[in-house]
Parts: sequence; C-alpha cells; structure tokens
Amino acid sequence: MASDVKRSTLAAQALGGSDPATGAVVPPLVASATYERAPDGSYPGGHTYTRDENPTYDRCEALLASLEDGREALLFASGMAAAATVVETLAPGDHMIAPAEMYWTLRGWLQGRAAAGRFALDLVPNGDLDALRRALRPGATRIVWVETPANPTCAITDIAATAEIAHAAGARVVTDSTVATPVLCRPLRLGADLVMHSATKQLNGHSDVLAGALVTARDDDLWARIRHERANRGAVLGPFEAWLLLRGMRTLFLRVARSAENAQQVAEALARHPDVTAALYPGLPDHPGHEIARRQMQGGYGPIVSFRVGTEARAHQVAGALRLFRNATSLGGVESLVEHRAPVEGPGTPVPPDLIRLSVGIEDAGDLVADLEQALAAAGR
Repeated sequence: MASDVKRSTLAAQALGGSDPATGAVVPPLVASATYERAPDGSYPGGHTYTRDENPTYDRCEALLASLEDGREALLFASGMAAAATVVETLAPGDHMIAPAEMYWTLRGWLQGRAAAGRFALDLVPNGDLDALRRALRPGATRIVWVETPANPTCAITDIAATAEIAHAAGARVVTDSTVATPVLCRPLRLGADLVMHSATKQLNGHSDVLAGALVTARDDDLWARIRHERANRGAVLGPFEAWLLLRGMRTLFLRVARSAENAQQVAEALARHPDVTAALYPGLPDHPGHEIARRQMQGGYGPIVSFRVGTEARAHQVAGALRLFRNATSLGGVESLVEHRAPVEGPGTPVPPDLIRLSVGIEDAGDLVADLEQALAAAGR
C-alpha cells in the first residue's frame, strides 16, 4: 500500500492487497504448524515452524508495527506473556523501575520475582520524575517501565521526559500503552524503546481473544533476545487468535474514537454529579496529568473512567446497581464494563477502596450516563 496513506486506512485494509494465491480480499488464516523444506533443505516460503513464525502472525505484526511507527512487532499468548518476556531478559542482579500504579497482576508478579532474588525492583509514584531520578542506578538499571494512562487510577506519565532521564542512565524504556493504543499515543515517537499491549483489550476490541504484543523502535540485541525467548518458551499466539486479532484491528480507529468520545461524556457527567467525590479521567481539565496527556495523546484519552463514591460499601452498591455496564473484569471491548476494583486486587493494593473503574464501550453515551445516574440514586448517599 502507498506510504502516504493514513494509518486508519492501513488498519481498515489490513495493510492492503489481496491474497496472491486466491485473490481473497480478507487475509487468509494459515493454520499449519509446520512448513515443507525444499530438496536442498531450505525453506523457500520463509517459515519453518509456527512457534517461530506464521503467515497469519506476519500480517498482524506488520500492521501493528506500522501503526506504532516501529521497526518490528511480535505477538504473544497474552499481555502478561509479552511483559514477562521483556522482564526475563534481565540478568541476575539487574535493576528495574516500575510505577506504583499499574496493572496489578504484573505488579504482583514483578514483586514476587524480585523477592525471590531474580532482579532488583523499585516502584516509584507514577509520573514523579524526581522519584525516578532518585531510584535510577546508572549501570545497573536496565528497564524503566511506564504505564500511561495507568489502570485503574488514570495516572499520567510524561513519556518523553521519562525516556530522556532513563536513557541518560543507560536504561531502556518500555511503555504499556494498552489503554491508549496507537490511535491515541505513539510512545516510540516520544522516546520509548519498546511498546507493550495487552491486545486482548482495545486492539482486538471484542473480548474474545487473549493476546499480547510488543513493538520495538529498533532491531537491536534486546529485541533479538526477546524474539529468541518467545520462540523457545512457546509464548506464541495461535493462528486463529492472530486472525481474529487482525480482524478486530481493522475497526480499531472507529472503535477507539467512539469509546474515547463516550468516555469523555461519561467523565464530565460524573464530575458534575453531587454523589461522586472524584472523577478520574485525563480528559478532564482538573486532572493532574491533563496537560501532559493533552501533549502526548491525540484524539481522545482512552476508555477507562474511574470515580470515587466515598465508601467501599457504597462503591459495591453502585457497581451492583448498574444495568448496561456489565460487572466484569477487563476493558477495551465494544461493551461497557464496571468493576469495584480494590476488592479484586486484594490486600496491598494502592487503589482506593471506594474506586469504581469503568471501561466505556461504543454504546449510546446518553444511555450510559443515564445508567450511572440511576445506579448512584439507587445506592443512596
């Protein structure tokens, strides 16, 4: 496809072109686990074994790399598999910095590995550049992990400033951009070295695929180790799931724009509501990270809106009284979800006990606001 077309066109046409063998407009699903050698032992089709590569992966990975302005992308069996593969490139004694507010399963896994002596770990307040500088260990810190907007608190981190500080100390920056997607933010353009996605979420967008992805700014020694680790550990996506993910990404720009527009309206309604003690959304002008988010995000601020209602008991009541928002884990699907987050994360979570997280979908925004209003009224004060 022509290099001057918009990224939304690249996504809609899955990079363009039809299948050369059949003329099919829809990219084909290749389910084969193995590939035939030529008489001389070579692989003329460029594929050897599906744990290493598959034509269905190729198209999806190429599209994602193009959308992120990256050099290459790799698909994984889940977002956790993608994140863990990066972290497992650390040598014993290496140091990593991660944000205090981040995806709770990854945070807990990092803390467990660090406690076992696998590597050294510091958690710093999200976006606190002074705390980052104090935590850095030049020559030992290898990875600075960023998650922005953070799940579920919507905290914002300045990617460009973080990258400048980390690179000066010899560390690489990995940005979890699951919430933003390449539609709203491109971390590699801001100085990040790697971008991680839980592709289960908005990239796929239909809550029917478990997947992860990494995109790199350059094909360097770290990327070579990541590619090797994926193949050897077998943390790959199945061809059918990769095909579904590619299909979902073809409507990415439409879905992300609609959910972000809806989320903005929901956040503004919650900010006005007398029974809401705090509305947390980067698109609100009084959000502490609003100006940074406005600089590094384009076209919206993502689907997550969190809000507080004063007490844990009331949060439980509000979440249970919603009718259109499904009370379920995950985010980024076409349907809207709600979760009373702190009880899910358990003891030690930094999430306030009265915080409710919404994943805003593509339904009518007025219907979603009305559902929230009736739930808040039903819970009482």
